[in-house]
Amino acid sequence: MYAIFMKDVKDLSKNLFVTTTVITPVILALFYGQQGQLPIEIHYLTFNIALVLVATFVQAALIAEEKEKHTLRGLMLSPASPWEILAGKNVLTFLFTALTLFVCVLLAGYNPAHAGIVGAGMVLSIGFYLALGTLLGLLATSVVQASVALLPIMFVFGFSQIIEEMANRYEAAGVLEYLPNVQLVEIARQVEQGASWVDVTAPLLWIVGWTAVMWGVVFITYQRRQLED
Repeated sequence: MYAIFMKDVKDLSKNLFVTTTVITPVILALFYGQQGQLPIEIHYLTFNIALVLVATFVQAALIAEEKEKHTLRGLMLSPASPWEILAGKNVLTFLFTALTLFVCVLLAGYNPAHAGIVGAGMVLSIGFYLALGTLLGLLATSVVQASVALLPIMFVFGFSQIIEEMANRYEAAGVLEYLPNVQLVEIARQVEQGASWVDVTAPLLWIVGWTAVMWGVVFITYQRRQLED
């Protein structure tokens, strides 16, 4: 895991196209931070975009690049277990995402009433977006293909307010309100109303559930790729 982590550090430091994705959410946070008091939805527009661009795209790009260089096959054939490889491939992106979110929170001037609850929601959300990025990387054949595939993901998971409006307007789209990005915003709203840990159990469990399902899909996809390649 450590060797994989160090390899990813070197690869990421050389890939300016991927690392500069962090600029967009940081600029948004800086801009909104100058606007004074803002609604929760505006803050989480920045945070959700950061989760998609950093956790999902960076992770997808790292794996897709391995496939382009034909080095992912070598990892799959190594003595390391699938979870050791996947964990090693996710540590760097997790740290990079957490740092980006922390910077965005500071620049945006976001001060939640209960930082512990909001922080837990964000950490759990990072797990989901890492799984999504890992799955995208395993399915994509190149970094360019992963970039194109990111567009619908950005729409669905980056703009939670639009998704909520669709869920409220169309009955068939009601399931969308249970998506992890929408639940993260719901946690923030409840916190501002004085919610405790017990009060946010349901949205936290939804995020945990989505994360578990996504990692299950990742593991199955990884095993199939291991047999196909």
